[in-house]
Amino acid sequence: MVELTRKSIAELAAGLRAREFSAVELARSYLDAIGAENGGLNVYLEVYDDAIEQARDADARIAAGASSPFAGVPVAVKDNILIRGRRATAGSKILAHYIAAYDATAIERLRNADAVFLGKTNMDEFAMGSSTENSAFGPTKNPHDRSRVPGGSSGGSAAAVAAGLAPAALGSDTGGSIRQPASFCGVVGLKPTYGSVSRSGLIAMASSLDQIGPLARTVADARILLEAIRGRDPLDSTTLESKNHESRQRRGSPKAARIMNHELRVGVPGEYFGKGLDPGVERVIRAAIKKCEEIGARVEEISLPHSEYALAAYYIINFAEASTNLARYDGVRYGYSAPQAENLLEVYEKSREEGFGPESKRRIMLGTFTLSHGYYDAYYLKAQKVRRLIREDFETAFETVDFIVGPTAPTPAFTFGEKTGDPLQMYLADIYTVAVNLAGLPAISVPAGWVERNGTRLPVGLQVIGKWFQEDPMLDFAEQIEEAVATNTESFANKRISEFDHS
Repeated sequence: MVELTRKSIAELAAGLRAREFSAVELARSYLDAIGAENGGLNVYLEVYDDAIEQARDADARIAAGASSPFAGVPVAVKDNILIRGRRATAGSKILAHYIAAYDATAIERLRNADAVFLGKTNMDEFAMGSSTENSAFGPTKNPHDRSRVPGGSSGGSAAAVAAGLAPAALGSDTGGSIRQPASFCGVVGLKPTYGSVSRSGLIAMASSLDQIGPLARTVADARILLEAIRGRDPLDSTTLESKNHESRQRRGSPKAARIMNHELRVGVPGEYFGKGLDPGVERVIRAAIKKCEEIGARVEEISLPHSEYALAAYYIINFAEASTNLARYDGVRYGYSAPQAENLLEVYEKSREEGFGPESKRRIMLGTFTLSHGYYDAYYLKAQKVRRLIREDFETAFETVDFIVGPTAPTPAFTFGEKTGDPLQMYLADIYTVAVNLAGLPAISVPAGWVERNGTRLPVGLQVIGKWFQEDPMLDFAEQIEEAVATNTESFANKRISEFDHS
């Protein structure tokens, strides 16, 4: 059964259709792995006791001819994505007992594809964080080194895939919350174009930045999961049907240049290789970029001149939208309500004081300040103007290049407590990812190699940024890189749980 937890989604789908194993056997193998490892990793906040029943239903549909690549395949889900009748805590005490009344659109589409839901994964409270240390239910540990964080805010989903506790998982990405933990845990993390996947049923943090996306072992698996969830949704007016969703060449074309039917041009922003980038990470990324040239791409340095302002603009907008979205958690409408309050004002004050964690409070207060009279123009409006300039930087860059590549994160996974005392240092963990969300672009983090820290090898991710709604050619290119770097680095997907550091 251990072997089943190491297979890709495509391999699982083929095996299920060929009756080599059943969906029940597959689900049981993952539940056994979760039972053995979750206590030490704290990946899942809730494991579904009806997963075997879901798998049994999937077996019946497979026997009846179900053709979905997800039929019978288990999936983990970040705990800010609603599943009808299940808890949805968003990693917060204030929603500790909230039960979702409906399915998120992404969940409904996976349910229609006969996927099996294993459970809900841990996360930073309301997706606010880069380490999963902000969860009200304790931090998740990195499977490669349990003294280190898995990244955040989708740390639980990334760790689940890395540790073999799910073949794939859903996460959400507001400023790198899929890609950064994917880099830290050595898996693939895809942030789709804003509007390509419905946000209906995603507990909102910063609505103009949030996006649901997949975490998986391989680029091909991430593509399969994206195919299942993307597309226009009448419940989300920001969604669009991609006009560029078309047949594409699969891995195996002789050169990357064949993907776009012209010489493939790859841009490397000079701004991404300055102060703050870990030397070991830079070596891995430079080697991966060299591989881009070896597979036929023309690599050239580009400039994203306003990237130095991306982090500041991002956090001003993030805090402002978060303060607005979290105003609904007041102890009256739903969620935690302080039991000892004597009047309505005390209900508000005590419920929010006791229900929210420190990072949520920090963002609510700063966000409210930036939206207040006299400061709106100086902070929020100016940040939105910078956002437009950042988008224009990407528009200019994409006039001459097809993709932009660079590091996903400036460092490998850091140790617990290393950055919690200084929020600004924690925010810097997202320095290479936030601009993508400000511009609404698609991007993917692909395992690129390893660095060593205190005798432990830690994964490093390469970020590939594509053009708006051009996920398919971006994924084609990412598969080329994945194949190229696999020739000189151990496969992340096939590493057994027993090989991870259990210190």
